[in-house]
Amino acid sequence: MSKKSRRIQEAWDDEEQEEIIYVSRAELKRDMDALKEIGTRLMELKPSLLDKLPLNDRLRAALDESKRINSHNARKRHLGFISKLLVDQEMEPITELLNQLNSSSEEHNRRFHQLERWRDRLIGDADGNKALTDYLEQYPNAEHQHIRQLVRNAQKEASQNKPPVAAKKLFKYLREVDEL
Repeated sequence: MSKKSRRIQEAWDDEEQEEIIYVSRAELKRDMDALKEIGTRLMELKPSLLDKLPLNDRLRAALDESKRINSHNARKRHLGFISKLLVDQEMEPITELLNQLNSSSEEHNRRFHQLERWRDRLIGDADGNKALTDYLEQYPNAEHQHIRQLVRNAQKEASQNKPPVAAKKLFKYLREVDEL
């Protein structure tokens, strides 16, 4: 075997060892439809939530621009553009945030119930120190004094059998801290 034919044979063997993955046209279409769905949900998000995502500058600018587009056809074309930009984006943090915001997802329900347990535990704790300390360990960016005041007001309401207005305020604040 000559030197040239040996190199050709080695190159051929290397190509055979590489795994070639064929993707059907239908699968590509399904993937693009999934990206369009994610793009639609991203277009509906508030800018404060978009700030939490690790988006590249071009995608963020396209999402900001989508807020001012009113024409149906223009929005449809712009959604296609956003979907193409999403191909280069890491999708895990984006889908994680969208699942947290989706009220029908298991993640959203789990977090909601966890916050309800925190609220009940904070209100039910007689001295309030143990539950508050545990909460502040898990959520260090929460305002200590504000939570203490909300808990005190909710406990006072509960002892006087009043409607749970302060408990709702406490829960709302716990949700805000959880979203940070």
